[in-house]
Amino acid sequence: MMRLTMAALAALLWSAASPADAADSATLAKVKATGTLTLGYRTDSPPFSSATPTTPPQGFSIDLCQRVAEEVRAVLNLGTFNARYVPVTPENRFDAVAKGEVDIECGNSTVTLSRMEKVDFSLTTFITGASMLTLASAQIPSVADLKGKTLTVVSGTTTERALADKLKELSINAKVIKLTDHGEALRLLDKGESNAHVADQLILVGLARQSGDPSRYSVVAEPFTYEPYALTLPRGDDDFRLLVNRTLARLYRTGEIGQVYEKWFGDWGGRPSRLLIAMWALNGLPE
Repeated sequence: MMRLTMAALAALLWSAASPADAADSATLAKVKATGTLTLGYRTDSPPFSSATPTTPPQGFSIDLCQRVAEEVRAVLNLGTFNARYVPVTPENRFDAVAKGEVDIECGNSTVTLSRMEKVDFSLTTFITGASMLTLASAQIPSVADLKGKTLTVVSGTTTERALADKLKELSINAKVIKLTDHGEALRLLDKGESNAHVADQLILVGLARQSGDPSRYSVVAEPFTYEPYALTLPRGDDDFRLLVNRTLARLYRTGEIGQVYEKWFGDWGGRPSRLLIAMWALNGLPE
């Protein structure tokens, strides 16, 4: 009798521990029941994630999330499937994931330990750093030249905190205006109401390129922070995170990530940095 009971218990534990069962994932179970995967996206963070009233969400991170959506559909064997896009902001993006309002956030979110208290993250998808966008005529070559200047930064970002720390470290007295989006920052810069906008370097390049006249602007070449990006996921959903990481690792392992990079960064004349290439190689995990 004891042997039968122990055997039954062992079978139950084995079944409960099986990572292949989609029902073990709250996210995948919800998608299977509704036929919908909800993707959060930023409207103003090109080339990672952007959209306008007349254009759908697009960008480097959006393409990665579309690969994830394809994998979800295949794994769950769904005939009817919808990838639904929901806009998020720097302020509400992590709450949206934590509350289940979006299943995955596809933008340019930096992985930090404090953010891991609320949400989870995929494998790293990109590496960049914070820099400054100025008018080409401004002659502001570095953070050390910001004394007495007016700066803008998007609130709720890691750059906001990093900028405050850097100004304090260098004992620089500057006026910092906190905004809700990069577009407003560019407008203030154009009107002469600020001297520089501080954000992740590639976001600044994207803003300048979308302005219509990139030659009017200058991006400080040397970043002053380290920003590892990843897709934001619900905390504690190990099976969904595994599916996302399998998708990304396959992109890195096969080299297909190079095509995605070329699509969004190739016409900028930029090649992936050695650090970025190394990150892709290290995260191209084998099955």
